[in-house]
Amino acid sequence: MEGITITVSKEKAEELFYNALCNGLNYFCSCAGFKYEYDEKMYRKAKLSLLEKGAKSLCFEDVLMEVLRIGGTLNLIDEEGNGDNSKNISLKDVHDRVAKTPTDHLMDMVNEEDDATTAYIMIQAVMYDGEIIFG
Repeated sequence: MEGITITVSKEKAEELFYNALCNGLNYFCSCAGFKYEYDEKMYRKAKLSLLEKGAKSLCFEDVLMEVLRIGGTLNLIDEEGNGDNSKNISLKDVHDRVAKTPTDHLMDMVNEEDDATTAYIMIQAVMYDGEIIFG
């Protein structure tokens, strides 16, 4: 029996991960004992970049995605595990790993039937190269 490979375009991967950030970053952090960090200088640069591109209003997740697009990372720090599961997410991780989200959750996100649990799983898939560590 041959394996199945799911391919997600870079643009779609960014869109789906953006939705995961909007729907579940805080949920993931509170449930799994993580906090998120980003470079403040990079955040300001990303915000300015979006405004220069004509953005009229920005939400936090818009800026986080732009941080990734301009070469920064989103750092997820494992506070409960003493840093054992901490990871930095780059745009390359988003492009390469969104498709590794378990199929049922990936399809929920694609079909806009997602929720915080879907986001929780997708964030982990991107962090851990498809592996889901936290239930």
